[in-house]
Order: sequence, then C-alpha cells, then structure tokens
Amino acid sequence: FDVEDLHPKMVARLYKRFDTFDLDSDGKMEMDEILYWPDRMRQLVNATDEQVEKMREAVRTFFFHKGVEPVDGLKREDWVEANRVFAEAERERERRGEPSLIAMLSNAYYDVLDDDGDGTVDVDELKTMMKAFDVPQEAAYTFFEKADTDKSGKLERPELVHLFRKFWMEPYDPQWDGVYAYKY
Repeated sequence: FDVEDLHPKMVARLYKRFDTFDLDSDGKMEMDEILYWPDRMRQLVNATDEQVEKMREAVRTFFFHKGVEPVDGLKREDWVEANRVFAEAERERERRGEPSLIAMLSNAYYDVLDDDGDGTVDVDELKTMMKAFDVPQEAAYTFFEKADTDKSGKLERPELVHLFRKFWMEPYDPQWDGVYAYKY
C-alpha cells in the first residue's frame, strides 16, 4: 500500500484523528487512550454499565483490527496505512457477508446516543457525540444533514453507519468536508 496514493486531505483527516486519540502526544496510540472515549461518553449520557461495556468492547475490537496492539499500540507513522488496510479488510468482510466492524462500533455508540430510547438519534442526542469527541457541537447540524439521507428528521442506525463509512473509509470526497466542523 502506498500512502502517497491518498488525497492529501484524507491523509490530513486521518492524522488529525490520530492526534485526537493520542492523548499524551507521544506519537503512539495506545488502547488505554482509546478507551478514554467510551468513558467520556458515560459522563455525558445516561448510559447503563452494560451499554458502556458494550461500547468499550466495540472500541477495543475495532481499533485492534485497525492495528492498535493491546501492549505496543500503533505508531503515528503507521496509522494512515493501517487505516487503508482496515478499509480494504472491511470491504472484504462485506463481500463475504460478514459483520461490519464499522457497524459494530457505530451501533454501540448509537445505543448510548439514543438517550430517550426511541430507536433513533436526533440532533440534540448527536450533539452529545460531538461534545464527547471535542468537536464543536454546531457540527451536529452539518453531520445530521449529511447523515439523514431519508430526511426523516431522525437518524436510523444504517444512516449513521453509512456516514462513518463514507467519511472514514472511502476515497476522499469533498462533499464530506465539514461534517465534523472541519476538525477532521
């Protein structure tokens, strides 16, 4: 895999994401740094211990498959390539009819975000995710507009999965710029 084949804005997006997760800025993403984010979600929503543990397990599984080793972590210089390898493996899983790891992670977050338990996520609930990831909450409106493909005013699970896949896994497309208020 040649990182040079990626659009520079996608490379920048991925490195910004790495830097968000690398809490101690040592150039290495470690599993305990990644597991900070589900704990942060717990502080912001009325999640049950079971929901938070499901989210922690999903985060652990997802990032392990992205190359974050439980002991050694993943170095910043390997992050972009690891993401591209993961994206190809995710496409292969889908071709074989296997469960999507993007959907697994998205669904774990969805369960926590759906604070009122109505089976959908509205823009106010989405603001919680933005706050949890230190993204300006006004980004929830742009994110919501892009994700709500059926224009129902509520996000269903497949819509959230679709947006995550398009933004993080597919080749760079400028239509997705601004989804996180240009943080990524």
